[in-house]
Amino acid sequence: MRARQISRELALLALSQLPTRPDRLAKQDLQNLVLAAVRTLTTEAHEALETAAMELDRGHQQLLKSETQAAQVDSARVMVQAAIVQVQAALNRLGAALDFPERIQLANQANVRTYALEILEHLQANRAEIDQLLEASLVDWQVQRLVRIDRDLLRITTTEILYLGIPERIAINEAVELAKIYSDEDGHRFINGVLRRVVQEIKARPSVGGVSAGPQGG
Repeated sequence: MRARQISRELALLALSQLPTRPDRLAKQDLQNLVLAAVRTLTTEAHEALETAAMELDRGHQQLLKSETQAAQVDSARVMVQAAIVQVQAALNRLGAALDFPERIQLANQANVRTYALEILEHLQANRAEIDQLLEASLVDWQVQRLVRIDRDLLRITTTEILYLGIPERIAINEAVELAKIYSDEDGHRFINGVLRRVVQEIKARPSVGGVSAGPQGG
């Protein structure tokens, strides 16, 4: 179980850094996957810190202009609070980047690599069908407009349900847990809602991704 959870997390973080062709994905070793995941985390941390710096600068400028105007002071306070949120996000990403290699070492590394690549290969080989299913499950939204972490998590979880035989309830619960770590404050609720509609779409169709309609285990 733990190897599968780490594999899913590794696939989520590494996806944007890896080749899209399944034949090239198959050649990636565990070190490449971990490096891609760490790069994603550190890049996101850097972006969060840049955003925080801009918010702090804007808040500082508002304070300089404020004098006795309460509205500008309140505006500056909001900017500083936004900066604090971004700094916290950056620290979380850096902490995860430092922690990830150790967790890989403590897991069954062969199983971690195998399942992470299995997820990624099925996802890339069937992306059109997966995205079509997600589009049908989104309300007034499009897959490509989603933030990267939410989009990739939805794709990965749909892949596991459709092609890897993971029971829908387990797949959704574990996706929600990942969303609590890597998405924004309300991301886990969004992920949960979309995935439940994905399951409804699957059951409403005669056959999707080789999975017959009807309840799965769980």
